[in-house]
Amino acid sequence: MGVEICVEGLTKSFGHQVIWQDVSLTLPAGEVSVMLGPSGTGKSVFLKTLVGLLKPDRGSVKIAGRDITRLREHELYEVRKLFGVLFQDGALFGSMNLYDNIAFPLREHTRKSESEIRRIVLEKMDMVGLIGSEPKLPGEISGGMRKRAGLARALVLDPEIILFDEPDSGLDPVRVAYLNQLIVDLNAQIDATFLIVTHDIASARQVPDNIGLLFRRELVMFGPREELLTSEEPVVRQFLNGRMQGPIGMAEEKDAAQVEQELAQLGNGSTQTPGSQALTPRLLPGPGILRPPRWNAIAEREAELRRRKAVADV
Repeated sequence: MGVEICVEGLTKSFGHQVIWQDVSLTLPAGEVSVMLGPSGTGKSVFLKTLVGLLKPDRGSVKIAGRDITRLREHELYEVRKLFGVLFQDGALFGSMNLYDNIAFPLREHTRKSESEIRRIVLEKMDMVGLIGSEPKLPGEISGGMRKRAGLARALVLDPEIILFDEPDSGLDPVRVAYLNQLIVDLNAQIDATFLIVTHDIASARQVPDNIGLLFRRELVMFGPREELLTSEEPVVRQFLNGRMQGPIGMAEEKDAAQVEQELAQLGNGSTQTPGSQALTPRLLPGPGILRPPRWNAIAEREAELRRRKAVADV
């Protein structure tokens, strides 16, 4: 079972440059959350702060009731055992085959026998569809396979929290679709708390329970998927629809008057009325995989939202 992460008033800067400030949110235990935002808004910095690799200027990060910003190094080391991390490029050791890469955390952090390590490694490789690829080196496989190997390595210590730093980077749309399905299936099977940093809008619309958006050094919104997908917040609508019109510019900052003019033009030329954005169907676990109980509550929430929108559109 995953654990809840409660972030309160988190602020981080490097020198005089404020990355983000007063970020507060709760990542619900066992759910999949996605963090979006334009490039350079500190999404990866946020992940590193959650795992204690970076220390914030202010605020707290409570995991299993412990504020990791106040822990000593040996205490933080114990909390980090709750985490698994999938890095952008998989972060595999180039000189090790896939089996040894995935076995590395078990050999480094446990006293398990080699027979037990083999059982665990093969089990995780089977979960990500890599059985038979044990002797291959990272340089001999595709980017998608490297991602899956990195995910298998993140799973071997049975973490309660898994962080994904742009898992779709460098992958073609078909591999991204397979990876998304794998993430949904894994969450249904192991019930860990997932946080995914991504720029892929299709993934953000289909995969998570919750979505957050960082922009201009702030957390614009964080909440259930259906709330953000139907939000009227200009920056949320712009990002989720991939439009030029809106607060986000090439250099992130835009003149307020220009933004107002663009949004007015967009509104005049749009056939959508406020609140009429479509709610993308969720990606479901694959055949034979039981859906977690929370999915019933999510389906009821989304059905109620559709009913309200249908009444409003009449």
